[in-house]
Amino acid sequence: MKPATLLCLILAASGCARAVNVGQPPQLTSPRDSEEFQAMTNPPLDLTLNSGRPEAAASLWAGTQSSLISDRRAAIRGDILTVVIEIDDRAEISNSSGRTRSSRENVSIPQMVGIPQRLADKLPEGASFDELADASASSSYRGNGNISRRDKLTLRVAATVVDTLPNGSLQIEGTQEVRVNFELRELTVSGFVRPADIGRSNEIAYDRIAGARISYGGRGQITDVQQPRYGQQIADIILPY
Repeated sequence: MKPATLLCLILAASGCARAVNVGQPPQLTSPRDSEEFQAMTNPPLDLTLNSGRPEAAASLWAGTQSSLISDRRAAIRGDILTVVIEIDDRAEISNSSGRTRSSRENVSIPQMVGIPQRLADKLPEGASFDELADASASSSYRGNGNISRRDKLTLRVAATVVDTLPNGSLQIEGTQEVRVNFELRELTVSGFVRPADIGRSNEIAYDRIAGARISYGGRGQITDVQQPRYGQQIADIILPY
C-alpha cells in the first residue's frame, strides 16, 4: 500500500470517529477502568483480618482507620488522599549578544633575489609584484531574545495510592473529569510521595510530589476549534518554508 493511500485512510478513519460524536457531548470514561479502581478492589495481602468479635467495632484501640486514635492519612494501596495544586510561576529571561570582526591582508613582493625585476617585463600591462594581493573582510552579528511566561493554576483533586515502593514511598494517581455542556475538562495527577509529607488533614501539596505529572486539558467542541486541521498540521511538518 502506498504511503499516500495509507495516510488518506488514517485521516478518513479519524474523521469518522469524530463524526460519531456530532451533536453529542463527549463521553465520560468509566471510573472502573482506571488504575485507581484496581488499587481499591485489590488491596495488599497483609491487611489485618476482622476478628469477628462484636466488641471489636466499638473498641478505641482498634487497628482500623475508623478508630478514634488511628492515623487517617493514606498509607497503603487503595487509600485516598487530596492533592492541592497551587501553581503560580513566573519566568522572565532576556539575552543579548553581539559580535564584530574585521581583517585585512596585503601581500607584495618588491624584492626577492631579483626575480620580480626579471619577470616584470613579462607581466600583463598594469600588473606588478609590488601589489601582489590585497584582501579585506568584515562580519557583524547581533542577537536579542526575550521570554516572559506566567502560569497560574489552582485545583484540588483526590488521588489514590496505587502502589507502595520498597523504600516506603507511595505511588499515587488521580483523575477528575468535569463536563459542562459540550466541553469536557480532564485533570490527571501522578507521582511519588513520602508518607511523612502527607499532612494531618490527609492532603499533600503538588511541590512535594516527586516525578509529578500534572495534566489539565480537555476535549469537546471548543477544543476542536482551537486546534489546526490535520492537513494544516501535516503541511507545517512537510513544507520547508
